[in-house]
Amino acid sequence: MDYVSVADAVDAPGLRLVLTAGVPGPWGESAKSIFAYKGIPFTPVFQEGGGENADLQAWTGQNSAPVAVYEDLPPVCHWLDLLMLAERLAPAPALLPEDAGERAQVLGLSALVAGVDGFAWNRRLQMLAPMMALDEPPQMIARMAHKYGWSEQALARAPQQMAAISAELDARLAAQQAQGRDYLVGEEVSAADFYWANFAGMIKPLGPGDNPMPDYMRATYESADAATAALLTPRLEAHRDRMYQRHIALPLDF
Repeated sequence: MDYVSVADAVDAPGLRLVLTAGVPGPWGESAKSIFAYKGIPFTPVFQEGGGENADLQAWTGQNSAPVAVYEDLPPVCHWLDLLMLAERLAPAPALLPEDAGERAQVLGLSALVAGVDGFAWNRRLQMLAPMMALDEPPQMIARMAHKYGWSEQALARAPQQMAAISAELDARLAAQQAQGRDYLVGEEVSAADFYWANFAGMIKPLGPGDNPMPDYMRATYESADAATAALLTPRLEAHRDRMYQRHIALPLDF
């Protein structure tokens, strides 16, 4: 992916999307795939993963990614704000249902996957654990751990949190498939499907041909113990694969 610097992005027109360069960060990949599905073009802006990113902080108030800035609107970085920006810029094809009940389900499931204390949040705590066990964790790791509220107590409860979310997603897919439906909510693809597809890779990434991620990152993502790996049930993995076959372009470009 061809990135521009923060300095060049500040005065650029249209949508600027700050992404961690060179790696498929799941929050960033989710934003990218949602904007792409809706046909919304964006300019990729360079962010150094775990770095201080002082120029980015000065521009957006954030030193992490993703962050989206559209024209002269305020920057947005929360998964929900990014989704709502996409819905605003391109109402169709919609990723949030018109029906209020289904809309609530989509937003709730998306939060379970991408939100604070959700599936990805707790998986990130697990992935930080080996480095945080060192007497002096690297500054980049310590900075990231602080953002995620890392502690031994939080790490200890992560498996239970992830298992409950996996069970909920699997049960919902089973109920949907019993009605002849392929997606998590209703009859059409929604934001919840995009979030799960992108975040499932934190347990089992796509192969190198489709996801040419750095070896160190692949090793970290694939480091899950047997109990955690089993949370990607056959039904949830098939859903992930179906999303890439139908809605998310491969190979990934980052």
